[in-house]
Amino acid sequence: MDQTVWNFIFIGITFGVYIGIAIWSRAGSTKEYYTASGGVSPFANGMATAADWMSAATFISMAGGIAAAGYGASKFLMGWTGGFVLLTTLMVPYLRKFGKATVPDFIGDRFYSNGARLVAVICAIFICMTYIMGQMRGVGIVFSRLFDIEIWMGVLIGGGIVFFYAGLGGMKGITYTQVAQYCVLIFAFLIPAIFISFLSTGWVIPQIGFGSS
Repeated sequence: MDQTVWNFIFIGITFGVYIGIAIWSRAGSTKEYYTASGGVSPFANGMATAADWMSAATFISMAGGIAAAGYGASKFLMGWTGGFVLLTTLMVPYLRKFGKATVPDFIGDRFYSNGARLVAVICAIFICMTYIMGQMRGVGIVFSRLFDIEIWMGVLIGGGIVFFYAGLGGMKGITYTQVAQYCVLIFAFLIPAIFISFLSTGWVIPQIGFGSS
């Protein structure tokens, strides 16, 4: 079989798993849809957060930026990672304590201000749109390279699949789908790093190999 057939098989299996997870974990209530009823374990949440970090923006754009610009581009990596840490430590725990599902709801109730809620909504939309545009562009590029199609077609295909499992499973479906994505992404990150380290330094563990060279 040629490479295109293997691409179809691998991508088909991957998205089949994602859709299967969404059907298995479909939300049965509003609380389950928005917060997964608080039943997701910390370990699974950590894997889902890591998958969000190891997304198209990181796997393609961040790696490409550092490869092109060198050490100076590492500040984007630090800012990207630091933002996740700040968000999970300074914002997320208080959402749960306040019993809120969204940041604007939390901000509005915390500061007793609809104006603050509106500002939070605008900020959330701006941040999400900026993030999603980069992510979907990455999805389109990946599909265009794998299946020799136009980027906009790849964006539509990827967006349709994401819309399906996000709309069906809610936060629970998204979280467990992200767990599956984490397994795929960590494999995709580690295998090249291990082989490059072994071929370049003779060490299987990249941290030891590149650290000693």
